[in-house]
This record gives sequence, structure tokens and C-alpha cells, in this order.
Amino acid sequence: MTRLIEILISLAIVTALFLIIGVLLPNSRHLSESVETNRKVTIVYDTLNSFRRFDDWHPLVLRDSAVQLERTGPDSGVGARLEYTSLDENLAEGSWEIVANEPNRSISMDITNAERGENKRTKYTLRPTGRSGRNIEITQTYDVDYGWNLLGRYAGMYVSSNMGQDMKLGLSRLSNMLATVPNVDYTELSRDNPDRVPTIGRRPAETLLVVTAAVERNNQVVQRQMRSNLEWIERVIEANDLEATGPVRIITNEFGSENYSFDVAVPVRALGEGDSADEAEDADAEDADADENGESSAPVASGPEPTEAIEIEDGLDSPVESVFMPASEIAVVPFEGHMANLPNVRDALRAWALTQGYETTGRPYEIWENGIDGGFSEDGEYEVVWTIR
Repeated sequence: MTRLIEILISLAIVTALFLIIGVLLPNSRHLSESVETNRKVTIVYDTLNSFRRFDDWHPLVLRDSAVQLERTGPDSGVGARLEYTSLDENLAEGSWEIVANEPNRSISMDITNAERGENKRTKYTLRPTGRSGRNIEITQTYDVDYGWNLLGRYAGMYVSSNMGQDMKLGLSRLSNMLATVPNVDYTELSRDNPDRVPTIGRRPAETLLVVTAAVERNNQVVQRQMRSNLEWIERVIEANDLEATGPVRIITNEFGSENYSFDVAVPVRALGEGDSADEAEDADAEDADADENGESSAPVASGPEPTEAIEIEDGLDSPVESVFMPASEIAVVPFEGHMANLPNVRDALRAWALTQGYETTGRPYEIWENGIDGGFSEDGEYEVVWTIR
């Protein structure tokens, strides 16, 4: 009997200590972690203001590689939501939802997960730092309330080693991921014209006639070589009863400090295929004017998409190759100006595409809307393109 009383007294003491310590523990917890990046604030903000690249940096996917993720709501901004389901009982089910934002300054999210606590929320704050504010400090805070849930208060003692470690790892992975994005502010593309924003489109399957060249980075030399290559392509088009289905393209192979390697390409099809006879005649009538300006005529493509490259036989011993391009999703942005500005536009478009959660593939190219000669003036008109997936 004495032993039983001793046990009951011990349990009472332990229970009392548990209650007293639990009451004295904080009823909420606050964590804060920071990391620095040299990427443009636009890139950082747009990455965090959506969940399109969440699985590329957040440690949630490291805790369970088979976790099921589902994005709902708008693609970005307030209301964008990520829900996850895992067979790992420590993860179970949960969600992240953007509930507030301030452009280029902060993004606030509500969190639901299997851990103890209520009103879980995190906020990413962006602040210019470093010399002349060139870098961005990303600060993530996390807050959770436990109220009178004593078990929750005890769990809060370990929140820094659980959520805190996830925050450190996540910010580190975020910084590394951002470093792979070209450091170009793509909002500059539409600064003077709001309509000139990047978009996602589809390129149909097509045949390209291509000539490759590598020359020194001298505008006159590059222009002369482009015109020469286009002339070869036009001869092959005429010799094989083909017609162009779009303006001339310049595909960048390597843009070095001293040399520039590129392909001159023109999309083609059999003469009259997919067009009425009248359209074909109109296209022929425009050829002379187009040739003078280094342009290639461009009737609108229609009809069934090809499944293989058109075979060419020109007997000209030409450097022209026929290449089949399968249908693909593309990122596109219009641009006006001198061709010397195109490398920066290509980088800006790639930065935008990566931020939107796409992967760029292959080589970038430009559709020179007003021909080669027009592209070597301040009045050049282009569509800059990256193939994406």
C-alpha cells in the first residue's frame, strides 16, 4: 500500500511539474532565417509569388520524393495554393497558400500541416543589400500559435530544429536555384510597351532549310554572311519547288567574345501546299521586293503538319541542309531595335521562362520580321524564341 501511495505521489508531482512548465512555456513561436542572392528582385519575387518552382527548392520534396503535389487557384499571387499528400505519416497532408503580397517586397503564406499548432504562417521579405543595393536579402519568418495546448507548447521547444532547419535548407536551395537563372530584369522588355510581354505558344512541326556559319563578331561581316547564306537557301527553294512559310530565322549556336556561330534558317513546304493558288501567286509577286531587303517571303502556314523533313535535290553543291523540327511549346517575346541587343533579350526571355517553371531546351532563335537588312538597323523587328518543356 505504501508503494502504491509513493507511485501516486510521484505521478502527481510529475503531472504538476508538466502543467506548471507547460503553462510557463511560450504560447507561440517565431523563427527567422535569411539568405542573400545577387539575382534581380523581380526574379526572386516572381519565383516566391507562385508555386511553379516550389518542388525545385523546398525541402518538402526531400522528406518524401513520392509526395503528391497539386497546384490550385491562380498561377501566382494571392489565392495561389499548393496542396500535398504523402504516405509518410510525419507529412501526411497539408497546404501552402499565398494570402498577401507586396510587389518586389514581400509574400505571405498560410501553412497547414500535421505538426502541432494553429495559425501557422510564413512570410518572405525582400530587401536590397550590399553595395548600391545590388543584392537581395531574402528573410523568411515563421510563426505558430499553441494557445493553451500544453502538448503544442512542448512541441514548440523543438520547432527551431524542425521547421528552423527546413527554413535554412530551403533558403539555401532557393539561392542555388536562383543562381541558374540569367540575371536580367525581364520587366524591361515591356517597359515602353505593355503589350510586349513574354508569352507561351506552340510551334507546329515544320521543315527548315538551314545553313551554318561561324564568323568574327563584326556587324558587317555577320550581315554579309547572313545574306550569303539566305541566298543559298533561296536558290534551293526555287530549285525544289518549295515556298517559305515564315520569315528568315537566326539560330544562335555560340555567341562568344570574339566569334559568333549561327544558323540561317527558313521554314518551308512544297509550293502551294495548304494555300490557295491566289495566295501562292501573291507570295511569288512579293519575292523580288523581299530579296532586295534580305527577306524571305512568308505565307501563313496551314494544312497538315509534316512528320519528316522535305528531301532536297538542288545539284548546286550547296551548304543547305533540310532539317525536321517537331512541334514544341515555346516562349516568345517581340522586340524592336538593333540586332546587337538580341543577346540580352534572349537572356531576359530565358529568365522569365525559368521563373515561370519551364525548362528551356535547344538553341534560342529570332524570327527577323523585316529581314536581315532591317535587323541591322534600329528599326529591326523580331520575335525572340526559346523552346521549352
